[in-house]
Amino acid sequence: MVDQQDAKLPHEAADRITKPFARFLKIEAAAGGLLLLAVLLAMALANSRWAEAFLAFWETPIGLTFGSLDFTRSLRHWINDGLMTFFFFVLSLELKREIVLGELRNPRQAALPFAGALGGMVVPASLYLALMTGQPGIHGWGTVMATDTAFVIGCLALFGGRIPPTLRLFLLSLAIFDDVGAILVVAFGYGETMNWSALGLGLLGIGVVAGFSRFGVRSVPIYFLLGGAIWLSFDASGIHATIAGVILGLMTPTRVWVSDARLRAILGRVLAYPSGEHWSGDTADRHDLLQAGRAVSESLSPVERLETMLHPWVGFAIMPIFALANAGITIHGADFGQSVSLAIIVGLVLGKPIGVLGFSWLAVRSGLAVLGPGLSWPFVVAGSFLTGIGFTMSLFIAGLAFEPAMLNAAKLGILSGSAIAAAAGTLILVRLTSLAARA
Repeated sequence: MVDQQDAKLPHEAADRITKPFARFLKIEAAAGGLLLLAVLLAMALANSRWAEAFLAFWETPIGLTFGSLDFTRSLRHWINDGLMTFFFFVLSLELKREIVLGELRNPRQAALPFAGALGGMVVPASLYLALMTGQPGIHGWGTVMATDTAFVIGCLALFGGRIPPTLRLFLLSLAIFDDVGAILVVAFGYGETMNWSALGLGLLGIGVVAGFSRFGVRSVPIYFLLGGAIWLSFDASGIHATIAGVILGLMTPTRVWVSDARLRAILGRVLAYPSGEHWSGDTADRHDLLQAGRAVSESLSPVERLETMLHPWVGFAIMPIFALANAGITIHGADFGQSVSLAIIVGLVLGKPIGVLGFSWLAVRSGLAVLGPGLSWPFVVAGSFLTGIGFTMSLFIAGLAFEPAMLNAAKLGILSGSAIAAAAGTLILVRLTSLAARA
């Protein structure tokens, strides 16, 4: 009789790297479609007869007050500063996994998306500042710095296997790098007056997390409670609270606690028991079964377990909710010729591709970076235009940078610039893939 395991391809260590990466891409591609639907719904409601009630709903105050401590915030604030912390936490988990376990372990391969991300932040921000010099709204330079991961991966998903896999890795890594860079800019560039006591408590909480990890504490609920305390401390400190997600994500261990050999030994002990209902009660059988369950869970690294747990919630719940809360723009009477709208469009449509392509070329030319297998410069050009899709982070920063009077114009620029960048990058990819099919 043929063993079912012998009828399958052998398991390789590389599967621990490629399978999580493929799962991340699938969720991001599907989330991009759902995000687009949320954007269209928000815009439709904001321009309907229910517009006033829809926009007022997100300003509903929610929170608690303890004496002089007031934790009341608007619903939009809890979404943008609270729920989005999980978004940045998951991005940081993916970045760390790729750097420690994935393709970015090679410094020269990691240098390419890092250089592209750096150029994609510096050049568009410089163009924005040049166009807005001496005008109100100049403080909004951060809106043109980041790339929307879900929309970019969604655009690439339209082409399936017709584009090099290394293009997906390049753009995903670049988007994560510049999203993390953008949140650092948010934390220190758009913060409020510093409360050093609260900041000290936040840093103390980070130290406790590091100490617990080193001591061997493995309870996820304990770390979530500590993370909540750190978030509250940062929120009160003047530094943007979402930085807590970035820091904690990068601190998450990538090493598994239960090795493959130990897992097999523990499972073998359970399988050695005779069949029957003997797992209940305070018995050695039940103890071994519970130990086997924990061993199965701990055979995955904390990075992979947390990413698997949270990524679907981020992609299919948090991101659409964020879009509903922030993409509601009143189109009636909108003026696309306002300077802030034009500056954002120029930053996203021209600044992002020029910066990404230019810095990437310089990194390769200088020998600091290499193009991945199958990745050619025409595909890098197409990908560079796609990085101009700045939807999520751009709206996030716009809410912090602009006064209400300018916010609608900024949102128009973000949506218009992102749409133009998406169209340009997609059309170039259509051309490249059609030429490849005819060759």
